[in-house]
Amino acid sequence: MLDQKLDPNYRGGDAKTDVFGSDAMLQAAPVEKIPAGSTTEQIAYQMVKDETFAQTQPRLNLATFVTTYMDEYATKLMNEAININYVDETEYPRIAVMCQKCINIMANLWNTPETNKWKAGALAIGSSEACMLGGLAALKRWKARRKQAGKPYDKPNLVMSTGYQVVWEKFCNFWDVEMRLVPLTTEHPTLDVEAAIKLCNENTICVVPIQGVTWTGLNDDVEALDAALDKYNAATGNEVCIHIDAATGGFILPFLDPDKKWDFRLKWVLSISTSGHKFGLVYPGLGWVVWKDKKYLPEDMSFTVDYLGAEVTQVGLNYSRPAAQILGQYYQFIRLGFEGYKNVQYNSLMIARYLDRQVSAMEAFEPYAPVELPNPIFVWRMKPSFQATAKWTLYDLQDKLAQKGWMVPAYAMPANIEQMVVMRVLCKQGFSRDMADMLIADIQFAVNELNKLEYPTPTRIAMEKNLPLKTKSFNHTGK
Repeated sequence: MLDQKLDPNYRGGDAKTDVFGSDAMLQAAPVEKIPAGSTTEQIAYQMVKDETFAQTQPRLNLATFVTTYMDEYATKLMNEAININYVDETEYPRIAVMCQKCINIMANLWNTPETNKWKAGALAIGSSEACMLGGLAALKRWKARRKQAGKPYDKPNLVMSTGYQVVWEKFCNFWDVEMRLVPLTTEHPTLDVEAAIKLCNENTICVVPIQGVTWTGLNDDVEALDAALDKYNAATGNEVCIHIDAATGGFILPFLDPDKKWDFRLKWVLSISTSGHKFGLVYPGLGWVVWKDKKYLPEDMSFTVDYLGAEVTQVGLNYSRPAAQILGQYYQFIRLGFEGYKNVQYNSLMIARYLDRQVSAMEAFEPYAPVELPNPIFVWRMKPSFQATAKWTLYDLQDKLAQKGWMVPAYAMPANIEQMVVMRVLCKQGFSRDMADMLIADIQFAVNELNKLEYPTPTRIAMEKNLPLKTKSFNHTGK
């Protein structure tokens, strides 16, 4: 047996040390200061891995819109490109071309009228940056028109529903744009077009309808909005355009409802943003924005720098960014093709509709909106008659499901209907019918257990007293 006195590093963490026999496993992970010395790769790996061990497994996370499954070849391809910085276009010119190919493919999925070989678009870290770029282009176009007409350009506004993602609040704060909101109501579970038009004026840079609202899973009626804006612009002489936040629907509608007019086929739709890492089926870190024509992308949004001996032109808020997600997106386009994407999205939608039927058939629940689901997103709430006597809330059901490993969020709806609490399930690639049946069984089991309660839960008491509910936070960015 090795004498530890002769080899003082034996337990410290060298190649001869068993991971769980090392001194590192007796110490807390670093919080404030970097460790004084080094350890082995195996020990470092295990310590980081252990910190995430108790989390929900990604494929059981039905709260996130983000892709939690890709096949082994896609994963391998992305891992092999993990050390590539996309902005190094001189060193990796084929990836820059690949990025533009992806933009072309999406522009044509959205029925672009642009005839240039390379369509006007940009890569983004996620749909949030893509939204920022679309909004910024609309703001700059509006300012340019106002300046040309000799009119003030200091009070821009933007119109959308209260079902917005938080990125739009950030956009308006960052660039001093007034946010004009149309409330979601039980009568209008999506954007009320008539109310939206009433909020428009000469300072409106754009209206932002959403395809796949994160709160509800529903789609705003873009065709009706476009027709209403056409009449409004003709009557007022204004040029209020549409930017579509299609973070979800941008990769659903072209495959499952290709005849639906929501995209560049409509007159006032000038830009569309989407998330490649949602239903684009790529791991996190990818967004896209496409303009109807190059003329709608202001020239001063393109920055050219002399970088590593060559001129690099880029549209984006971020500079350095990973290239791996571009390879992942292009791989998915080649691997799946139109039919493959259609099949994956169709299966996800059918499973969501199956969950809708099964959960809505339970005594306690009803769907948020009594419509056929347009996206693989199912949202439900307690029936008011059941809630009146129940001793528990959907927040308690969320906790019960978490004990089984599921992450199914419960949350209050936005202002005006904030008293309504709902739950939501995202059905994505990797979520099968068998998994759906397991979830349904776990929901029914949890409900049965909650119905046995003799006294109301803290969340139920808080709800009765209209007190703030201290529950786990939920991110409505759709991330």
